[in-house]
Amino acid sequence: MPTRKLTVPPGGRILHIGPHKTGTTALQGAFHTARERLAAHGVLYPGTARQPVSAALAKIGVEFPGPSGTPVREHLDVFLQRERPRAERWEKLCAEVAAAEEKRVVISTEYFSNAGDEAAHDVVQELGGDRLHVVVTLRSLLKILPSQWQQYVRNGLHHSYEEWLDAMFRQAPYVDPTPSFWRRHRHDALVRRWARAAGPENVTVLVQDETDQEMQLRVFEELAGLPDGFLAYDGRDNRSLTRAEVEMVLQLNKEAHDRGWSQDRYGKVIRAGALRRMRDSYRPGSDEPRVTTPEWAVAEAAALGEEMSAAIAGLGVRVIGDPATLAKRPSAPSAAAPDRPVLPSAVAAEAVLGGILAAGAQPDGQRKPTPAARQGKQGPVLDRPVRDVDAKTLLRIVAGRGLRRFRR
Repeated sequence: MPTRKLTVPPGGRILHIGPHKTGTTALQGAFHTARERLAAHGVLYPGTARQPVSAALAKIGVEFPGPSGTPVREHLDVFLQRERPRAERWEKLCAEVAAAEEKRVVISTEYFSNAGDEAAHDVVQELGGDRLHVVVTLRSLLKILPSQWQQYVRNGLHHSYEEWLDAMFRQAPYVDPTPSFWRRHRHDALVRRWARAAGPENVTVLVQDETDQEMQLRVFEELAGLPDGFLAYDGRDNRSLTRAEVEMVLQLNKEAHDRGWSQDRYGKVIRAGALRRMRDSYRPGSDEPRVTTPEWAVAEAAALGEEMSAAIAGLGVRVIGDPATLAKRPSAPSAAAPDRPVLPSAVAAEAVLGGILAAGAQPDGQRKPTPAARQGKQGPVLDRPVRDVDAKTLLRIVAGRGLRRFRR
């Protein structure tokens, strides 16, 4: 582990900018739950939420530069779907940070990784100038790709993993359908942008050790001058989806897209209904297949990881961890994904129930058996037990009920 010389001076400001899918949720949860205890050590984690997303977006905006210079919106991110927050959100954060005076302050939200050059410069100046130290947490692009794609799917993406990879790696200008991806995950450009804004001597790149799940906590304890073991994960489960689960959500997304659902309707019926119920109520077995990256994309990501690692090494920033892992390929080729992932009936049941409840229609548990059921025959689909209905039909039930309940 690093020595205590990593600790920023009293009055220092630590700005953690992510990017997404680098352990940010767990780190923010650790600081959030320790908020009251931090005060005894002269450390402030400002605000009342896990992360100051609204404040960050009030400053940097919710748009990205498009291929012709025209701003574009990211519609596959819950926070970026909304209008730009009012400037008062940012001003309130800056005022709280300034009022901390000689306390150390830790600010963490991955949405700062969306910032362009000018916005990054302004963020540094308005949060502390020379007192500010920027921390960028990184992991291998090969780890990020399936995780980030899943996150986009949870927010409505209806492109398959292979289609999305092809768009991000092979279809210039590599913007559609997710303009946020390379702004966040072209890691050399990200570090360079913030090194220019804060000065390379005020930037630390923390490369995650995948074998040490508490590495980030220990490094941030040292940066903030906290005792070893002070921070602990809050137990919030942000598990990834299995191949079958994500394929189910993908089919729901296609149904919603084909039916022209609004973002509000999609958010309530699928994201906050079917998907949340499925993730909260079902724990997949270790033998259930996960999303796997095709070999051509593994090669592309590994080559790009090597290029980014070399570029970061030449920026003059402090690097903690092994930058070589940013380009490390799997020890064995990725296993081929099953042609037709098997969806456990429990997953389908929870997803359908969640969608129905979110749509405001609860199934009648007291319904009497139908004549067809009493004769051992299959009756109308809505009269059958969930275990007897195929996944594709279940998806249409969720979509159909949502459509009827949410006509606008």
